[in-house]
Amino acid sequence: MANTHQTINPATGEVIDTYELATDEQALATLRASHEAFLDWRKTSLEERAGILREIAKRLRANKDDYAALMTREMGKPIAQGGGEIELCAAICEFTADNGPQELADEERDLDGGRALVSYQPIGVILGIQPWNFPFYQVVRYAVANIMAGNTVLLKHAPNVWGAAVEIEKLFVAAGLPKNVFRSLFIDADQTSQLIEHEYVRGVTLTGSPRAGSAVAAKAGEQLKKSVLELGSNDAYLVLEDADIDRAVETCVQGRIYNNGETCVAAKRFIVVDAVYDAFREKFVEKMRQIEYGDPTDPNTALGPIAREDLRDTLHDLVKRSIDQGATCVCGGEIPDGPGYFYPVTVLEDLKPGMPAYDEELFGPAASLIRAADEAEAIRVANDSRYGLGGGIFSKDEQRAIDIARNLFDTGMVNINGYRLAQPHLPFGGVKDSGYGREHGGFGMKEFVNAKSVMIID
Repeated sequence: MANTHQTINPATGEVIDTYELATDEQALATLRASHEAFLDWRKTSLEERAGILREIAKRLRANKDDYAALMTREMGKPIAQGGGEIELCAAICEFTADNGPQELADEERDLDGGRALVSYQPIGVILGIQPWNFPFYQVVRYAVANIMAGNTVLLKHAPNVWGAAVEIEKLFVAAGLPKNVFRSLFIDADQTSQLIEHEYVRGVTLTGSPRAGSAVAAKAGEQLKKSVLELGSNDAYLVLEDADIDRAVETCVQGRIYNNGETCVAAKRFIVVDAVYDAFREKFVEKMRQIEYGDPTDPNTALGPIAREDLRDTLHDLVKRSIDQGATCVCGGEIPDGPGYFYPVTVLEDLKPGMPAYDEELFGPAASLIRAADEAEAIRVANDSRYGLGGGIFSKDEQRAIDIARNLFDTGMVNINGYRLAQPHLPFGGVKDSGYGREHGGFGMKEFVNAKSVMIID
């Protein structure tokens, strides 16, 4: 039926559940309720908000196994990785609770003939449009910061993880968040656009593709509303001449396949200087070939299915087009027979600009190997991308790597001699087609507030 949506287990292709889409009237009623809740929520103290966030963290950990199992069912995350996502969510809640009162406290400023305050005031309902690849984290990342700031939050989650959307709302209410401060909406793109136009929605944040980000930003801009966008990327990892090759290989393999390779800040392009290319390639390909996809409910599985059939088809199309244009497929590159949306570990090399595996984001376990003549060319190739979210550098000269990361790497985040995902205390976000705005590290709490000047004249 047109007004329903089914969630599908990507490991089996079987239906999990069926959800009824909200009508336009129901969506507007939820928005109005969220606005009414804001009028009271904004009056609560920062300490009261922090207390609820700590309770959310506690309940996240208490239900960690159930939430991990739900993510495995809905989007194929290997069960061994789900607990880490929930722990990150809990850590975000605790960091926000611990630091929010200070970050959002009034600041005193000098004023000729008096004194002044800078006050960070909430603005209203914030609409979040979120993807499926980290079903809990993507929501907690923006929602908790805005709840701490005194805003109320609406969630338009990806339809294939609507079970997670239900559980997150239940979790927030059980932790003591007042009714309608956080609500999940089962709506489509047209309804989302209508909500952005409504006066009660004061800001919009989206994590998704550049195309979706462009559409949402344009709609928000038409209404003179602020947006925050965290979009895709084609993160480059540089292996320089003095790199520890074994460490680089181990890290790059994990950075490519973690979360089935479906991560905006996954390691995707591996740019290796000529002096160590053959040594890195041999060990990298060997380790990649050893990784087999399997049942994501098995704790020993490192690689599960792609989250949806259409996403697998898109990945395969990019791989095949690259091969047709001259790329060499070292391993993988074929859709396997059998149930589920599995895709094998794939390594492509002999890549050039214009090939999808060079230019585009491969959202899955497909790696792009690129040979660079030297360090200067490696840096140029790394920046030769419309994206700019994350990346990495491997070098035993730590200070040189820091200098490259700080001054030459055109991204929002850089790893040196390792791979890390988002950290609650550090800003997260990108440049160029990877979006704008920042989350985490205290920055997300101030994206949707009114920095108000109050001038008191003696």
